[in-house]
Amino acid sequence: MKTQPTRSAKFASFALLLALALVLWFAVAAFGPKIGIIDWQTGLMTMTFTWGLYLIGLTAVIALIALVWTALKAPRNGWFKAAIALAIPAVFFAALASTKATGERVPPIYDITTNTANPPAYSEDTLALRSSVDANPLIDFQTPLGEMERWQVDRFSAVRDKTAAELIAEGYPQLKTVTLPVSPEVAAQRVADAMTEAGFTDVRSANGRVEGVAETFLYGFKDDVVARITPVGGGSEVDFRSTSRVGLSDLGENAKRIGKLLEAVKE
Repeated sequence: MKTQPTRSAKFASFALLLALALVLWFAVAAFGPKIGIIDWQTGLMTMTFTWGLYLIGLTAVIALIALVWTALKAPRNGWFKAAIALAIPAVFFAALASTKATGERVPPIYDITTNTANPPAYSEDTLALRSSVDANPLIDFQTPLGEMERWQVDRFSAVRDKTAAELIAEGYPQLKTVTLPVSPEVAAQRVADAMTEAGFTDVRSANGRVEGVAETFLYGFKDDVVARITPVGGGSEVDFRSTSRVGLSDLGENAKRIGKLLEAVKE
C-alpha cells in the first residue's frame, strides 16, 4: 500500500516550489533586460532590490518552517526538500549582500580611464549614439564630484570634495598607461583583437583609436570602450577608457574590464 505524504512533507514540497519560483523571478530580472522584455530599471531596481528582497525573506521564512516541521515530526519525510528550499534564498541574499558591499567599497563613478589627465576621447559617432540613448554624460575627471548634480546627495558626502581622478588613483592604482614595443598599427590590432575576444560588439579602428561596446552578462548593461594608441619612440602608448551608459556606480566593472584589456595587449 502506497504511503500518503504527510502534511509536513507536502509543506516542504510547497516550500521547494516557491524557492524554484524565486529562481525564475531572478532569472527574469537579470536576463529580461538583456533580451528586451523589460527595462533595466525594472529588472535591477524593482524586481531585484525591491520586490526581490521581500520574496527572499518570504521564501526563507516558509522554507525554515518547513525544515523545522519535517525535522521534528516523524517520519521526517521532506526535510531535504526543505533544506534546499532554504538554501536557495540564502544564496540570493548572499549575492545581493555581496553586491551591496562592492558598491560601498568601489568608487561611486561610471567613467574609468588609465589617463585621467588626458583621457582618450570617443569618436563623434559614439558620442552621437550615447546622446541618442540618453546615456550618462562623460565625467570631467578633474572636477570635484560635489560640483556635479548627480553626486549632490547625502550618500555621497564622503566623496564630494574628491575628483574622479583622485578616486581612480585611490581605488584602481593598477590602471596605468601601457607602453608596447610595437608599432601603432600592431598595437591597434592587438587592442581590436582583445576587444573581439572579450565579446565586444561594433569593434572599429581609425585614426589611432579603437572603440567597441561591451555588454554585461547580467541585466545587459552596455558600456562604451575606447583605446587611444600614441606613437612614442620605437613603440606605442595605449590608454583605455570605459564608460557605462546607465547607472551611477559601475560596481567596479569598468576598471575590471580595462585591467583585462591591459593584460591582453601586453601578451
